[in-house]
Amino acid sequence: MLTRFLAYRSSRLLITALALASTVAGCASNPAPRPERAANESTVAEPDSAGPAPAETTPARYLAPPVALKSTAPEEYVVVKGDTLWGIASKFLERPWFWPEIWRDNPQIDNPDLIYPGDVLTIVYIDGRPYIQVGDGPRVGGSFTTIRLSPRVRVEALADDHDRVPVQSIQQFITRPRVVSKEQLDTAPYILSAQDDRLIYGSGDRVYVRGTQILTKNERYSLFRAGQALRDPGTRELLGHEAILIADATVIKGGDPATVILENSQREALKGDRLLPLNEEQDRVFLPRTPESEVNGVIISVSDAISQIGQHQVAALNVGVRDGIEKGHVLAVYQAGRAIHDPYATVEQSNSVVLPAEKAGVMMVFRTFERVSYALVMDATRPIEVGDMVQPPE
Repeated sequence: MLTRFLAYRSSRLLITALALASTVAGCASNPAPRPERAANESTVAEPDSAGPAPAETTPARYLAPPVALKSTAPEEYVVVKGDTLWGIASKFLERPWFWPEIWRDNPQIDNPDLIYPGDVLTIVYIDGRPYIQVGDGPRVGGSFTTIRLSPRVRVEALADDHDRVPVQSIQQFITRPRVVSKEQLDTAPYILSAQDDRLIYGSGDRVYVRGTQILTKNERYSLFRAGQALRDPGTRELLGHEAILIADATVIKGGDPATVILENSQREALKGDRLLPLNEEQDRVFLPRTPESEVNGVIISVSDAISQIGQHQVAALNVGVRDGIEKGHVLAVYQAGRAIHDPYATVEQSNSVVLPAEKAGVMMVFRTFERVSYALVMDATRPIEVGDMVQPPE
């Protein structure tokens, strides 16, 4: 039993849609190899794009497996304040990201995007398919039919903070650009110096900034440093450059050079660090669902780690908008099986065997670029590494 997304009467839940990780069922399988891209494709990273991929690169249609209810799914559920999509979906479905399937053609709800604390959710079956029903009858625009209530006792477990996704894990990825072209960084304003001769700066420090553009008082920026070049591990195509967030910055005096004060430092700031416009209008609403198209991607970078990450950590993938990736897409992570020698093989068999790929976890995409996307690990059964494959979950 689940909802398309939960909202209070005054507003929808936003980033807390990520609040609870789910237990994902399904057998491991060998993911199909990712098709190589054309060698003559552009190697310059693009900014965010919401447009569709070109016709010649439109991915093939992905056929999702059928919806499966949990054997332990309750007969009804009363929505309470603080509920999240992932959490309620996990109570009723083996695969929580299939929630849209049981909301389709639902006559009971005028706007399925909105349900409220106090709503009683039940499962009904029509022609053998499960659907969601709210309360004892239709509800339009938040208006309910009158229901006589009787006292009753309901026992609920207290929320475990360790099951909640820390917002700070992805906050900087949601509101800041993370993948840029080399040209974007090279032409951005940069820290020249400060009033004293220090080499390192932090929150509260005033620094002097120059660039090809004249900065204006009260403008706000994010301060970045060029990180690693992100390349497709198969084709070696340059997908973009990772920009490492250093701090926020506000111009307190325009000119050339301009005077800037640093705020919310994440790392030490150095001379040469670059300023990019601060974008605080990113969409923070995430509706978990399976991709509509086949996806065969690879983890190309992990954040704030050397090589391995776990639950509630972030990874960069070598698939983006042009591959049909959207915010909210749920992907399973697979680790390739190792190659071993079979000393017992017959003459008809090969004595070199590659073991099956094993499922390592589930991720949800929350930030997309043209060639790269960022995903949060919702559930992990083993350490997730650079080079692991990602596909729609079974």
